[in-house]
Amino acid sequence: MAKAASGARREKWTLSFDADLKDFVVETARRRGVYPVTLLEALVREKFNPHGHTDVDDSREYVRQLRRRSRNRSDADFLRELRRWQRSGSS
Repeated sequence: MAKAASGARREKWTLSFDADLKDFVVETARRRGVYPVTLLEALVREKFNPHGHTDVDDSREYVRQLRRRSRNRSDADFLRELRRWQRSGSS
């Protein structure tokens, strides 16, 4: 029987990726100055916790993504909703 892992050891996984997707992930990680695995972990964490604002690393990019999703709304409506959310104490 194998020994129990001492401390918080990280598991190593091997995943198969499409070559183009892998190149994209590596290039994006290089631009952000992080390891590709760190980038992937952040993306997975965000997908499983889509409403968690504490896991947002780049707030500017997060707001850009929110804005892209709501293109049919005016900028004034979008900013009004953000202010309402800030006053609600949800942050």
